[in-house]
Amino acid sequence: SIWKASYPSVGYQREEVPGVAELPSPKEVLSFPSRMFSYRREGGRGKESEQSDPPQSSPPPPPPEERARTARHIITSSSKGFLATLSSLDQIKGLPFGNIFSISDGVPDNSTGIPFFYVTPKDNSVLDLMENPNASLTLSEAEGDYCRENLIAPEDLRCARLTLTGKMVTVSPEEVEFAKQAMFSRHPVMKKWPPDHDCFFMKMDIQQIWLQNWFGGVSVIPLEEYFKKSPRKVE
Repeated sequence: SIWKASYPSVGYQREEVPGVAELPSPKEVLSFPSRMFSYRREGGRGKESEQSDPPQSSPPPPPPEERARTARHIITSSSKGFLATLSSLDQIKGLPFGNIFSISDGVPDNSTGIPFFYVTPKDNSVLDLMENPNASLTLSEAEGDYCRENLIAPEDLRCARLTLTGKMVTVSPEEVEFAKQAMFSRHPVMKKWPPDHDCFFMKMDIQQIWLQNWFGGVSVIPLEEYFKKSPRKVE
């Protein structure tokens, strides 16, 4: 189970589930059978007024020397990221392909550090992942208020950026409820997406954490250190 290696936050507890759920093959997706994934499809039935990515002010970043906490701060503060895959399209097969995805790493008071996704198998990037599940997710502190308010350009080394690299897996049935709360609390409009898009929940099994957050080079943060830290200084 990837959760044995992930050191999730203490507030998120679940039973161990052996193995990880592989993404289906492209051939399985082309016909879109009703049982193609081992997850419960979620319909859109929200009655309340809902909008995606509700505006909220982001807290100030941790000091730059607190690299692991900075990485957790970035993913917790991010509502979207740039996912890079290896393309399965014939015209650019095997070449890098990037796409924007909505993400969430947990519910408001329970950050896990693991990015969750709610995706349709009809998306080009998801088709790529079904053929090769390896991917990189890049997030930027520029999404929040700090860089803009301090007139720091996104490419400036003082505007932190984080790249998570790993394997994309489907969320197990035991984790679907948590993934749903994580994604829909951050992106409530997703609850109204058409059921015939066959959307399902996906997450990254993180293998490397790369951070650029100040002058003097980049940091590769150990997984254990990353998952032990809280985005807020409470431990």
